[in-house]
Parts: sequence; structure tokens; C-alpha cells
Amino acid sequence: MKKLLSLSLAAALSVSLLAGCGGGGGTAETDNPPANTSSQPAGEAGELSGEITFWHSFTQGARMEAIQAAADQFMADNPGVTINIETMAWGDFNTKWNAGITTGDLPDISTAQNTGEVVEMLNAGVLAPMDSTIDAIGRDLFSENALADMSMDGATYGIPYYSHAQVMWYRTDLLEQAGLEVPTTWDEFYDAAVALTNPDEGLYGCAVSCSPNDLLCTRYLNYYVRSGGGSLLNDDLTANLTSDLAIEGINFWVNVYKNCSPAETINYTVNDHATLYYQGTTAFDFNSGFQISGVESNRPDLLEYVSCAPLPKMNEDDPYYSAEATHIPLVVWKNSEHPEICQAFIEYLYQTDNYLNFLAAVPVGMLPSIKGIDENETYLSNPIVQQFSDEAAIIAQAVEEGSAIGFEHGPSAQAGLLANQGVIEEMFQDIITNGTDVETAAKAAEDELNEIFATMVA
Repeated sequence: MKKLLSLSLAAALSVSLLAGCGGGGGTAETDNPPANTSSQPAGEAGELSGEITFWHSFTQGARMEAIQAAADQFMADNPGVTINIETMAWGDFNTKWNAGITTGDLPDISTAQNTGEVVEMLNAGVLAPMDSTIDAIGRDLFSENALADMSMDGATYGIPYYSHAQVMWYRTDLLEQAGLEVPTTWDEFYDAAVALTNPDEGLYGCAVSCSPNDLLCTRYLNYYVRSGGGSLLNDDLTANLTSDLAIEGINFWVNVYKNCSPAETINYTVNDHATLYYQGTTAFDFNSGFQISGVESNRPDLLEYVSCAPLPKMNEDDPYYSAEATHIPLVVWKNSEHPEICQAFIEYLYQTDNYLNFLAAVPVGMLPSIKGIDENETYLSNPIVQQFSDEAAIIAQAVEEGSAIGFEHGPSAQAGLLANQGVIEEMFQDIITNGTDVETAAKAAEDELNEIFATMVA
């Protein structure tokens, strides 16, 4: 069973969830940058001393360089501090920290893949509260919803570094050439994707990628089920893959794979999948604003034809919904011997210039998690932010009204496990490759997830 061994070791070593009192609200105005403008906390200059390790998954050059530049300057300002940075792929991170619980190889600070993983870390008892850091930066600068998704027992254990949400991306030129409107329902999306599929010309309507090392099939199914008012988790936080709505959704995406997708995507990960849209192979895709920088890097000639819309609905007159919003958090690990350095460095990352430099690495892809930054003149002067202001507004609405997969029931470890165990992806592979009956495969996957939940959730 995927990752179950390492996670089981984590569960065996877990302790009860850290409890603490949340700090008071910050006093900074929401239209101002964070008030703290020094890399030093209150006290004498040079008082910080020690070595910390920072794990992050910003593997793209510009983001990695922005983080390294901030760390280098922080160390220059604090000669007694050493920050060791280790970069790893998103898909490797969960496995690495779970193994680290056993080996002791854990960081002082890290990113997390999403708010669901923060709750999973909390279930393993490895995080320290971050309320003092949040209050130092300015609690009022952050979305209450984002902080609530990373809070438990009165304490907050993650701080959002940037935000994004899943929307439907499309090629305006291809729709125009085919005389098609932007789809607003799943039926319209499917018909348009089929109409635009032409393997002889290397064009496909939409890829369906199923690698168990990523969460794409979980995302697809979540979109569909959420649009119908359902959830992949029951109210008691057991898995829900066998409802009529879930079975309908599985059949829908299997048909998209069979009739609109390149066959090789059966084993594609997120990066492999996204590259198809970046290079002009797919007409539709579902992703965040990272699509823009991907197309700009791979096919700049297509950038003017890239746009997005809200996720399709079941029926045109259904109310608006957002199926997945993500706040990429920074977390501090309980094992850190230098929490004071962790806090000071995180505060430094949120200083206006440092924060703007980071966001500029993937404009619109990384929406600011601090209020007021999207009104900053430097932020607004970015050409991509200007060109894709309409798309940014669509994504921002999805961020504001959405949550992590499964968090419609509130933060839970089950939601994180649902998204990162690859069980739903393996289910799709089984149906597509082996011809297993949808109901049979769904029941087996549901049972497997519930076994994982029962084993892993303290």
C-alpha cells in the first residue's frame, strides 16, 4: 500500500497534538505592508546565533533564487546565523518528512504542499505553533479562512506564503477556430474537448494524468463531485467514492481519458501533465495561474491565446463553487533548537521587498497571501500581472471561496491522506488499464482509503 509503511511509523511515534493559545490579533492596517522592516527581532543587532535547515519545494530557478537571495542577505545581516537550504520536488516531500520522523533528519523550517499536509503533520505531532510569528507580521494581513485551515486547539501551525486555486484554462484561438464558446458546464466541456481532439495534428482536448505519485485524478474527481454538491469524504470523514455522484464522476473522467487524452498520460505526473498545455498539445487544462509562466517559457507565441474561466458546473444556472483553493504554508518544526531564528527569518521573508521579489518569480501563479500587496505599485507594474488581470481576478475569487480538497468538512488528517496517497490515481489506472468495473474499483479504493485513515489518524 503506497506510503503506508512510512506513515505507520510516523503514527507509531506521534504524540498528542500540540495545544496552545492563539495570540492576539495584529494591529497593522490591511492596506500596508508588514510593519517589521528589520531582519533582527527586538534586541541588540547580531544577537541571533545558530544554524537552521530550511526545506522547500521551489525547484524552479526564479523561486529558488529568490529564496536563496533572501537567506544570503539574512545571513549577511546576522553573521552568527547559518541557513542550510535543501530543495526537493513536491512529490518527494511527504515521503521525506515521514521518513525523517524515524531517522531524525528533519528541518527547522519547511514549506508544506498544502493545508491538508499541515494537518497531517499535526497528526504526527511534529509542528510548533506559529502564532507569535503571525502576530509579529500582522494577523490582520492574512485571510481568516487561510489561518483557520491551519489551526487546531486554539493555535495556528502554518502561515500562508502564497495562494492559488484551480480553474479551467483554455486556448482562445482554438475555440474561435472551431466556432466554440467557453464551456460553462461539464457536458459543454466534454463536447468541446472531443471536438478539438485531433491526434493526427498532435492536438488533444484535455489530458487525464494518473500517476500515483501525484494527485491529479483526485483533483479531477473532486471538481466533479463538488460541482454536484457532494464530497469525497463523508461527514464522519470516511472516504466516499461509491456514491452515485462519485461513480458518475469516475465514468466522466474515464471517458475524457479515452476520447480526449494522449494515452501516455496514464503515468504522467503534475509536471509532465502541465507541459502538454505549456507546449500547445492540449486545448483545455485545470490548474492555477502557474499555467501562464509555463506557456511563457515553453511557447511564448501562444501566450496571447491563454485564458481561464471558473470550473464547469453541472447545470448552467447552478450557483458558483470553488473546488480547490490552496495556501502554500511555511511551518516551523517542533524539533528546532533555534525557534527564534526561524521566527526572525520568516518575518524577513514577508518584508515587502523580499515578498515582492518572490511573487515576481511566478506572477499570477503565486497570488499574495498578504492583504494590500495586490495594490502595491511594484506588484501592479509587472507586465504579466497587467496582461492577465482578468484571469487573476477569476483565480482570486476561487481562492476566497474555496478550500483544500476535503476541507469542506473542516481541517482533517483524512483530507490530506485522501490527496497524497495515490489511491484514487491507482483506481483510475486499474479501470483504464485492466478494464476493472468502475463500481468494483471504486469500492476497493474506498476500502483502502478507510484502512489508511483508520491506521494513520490518531
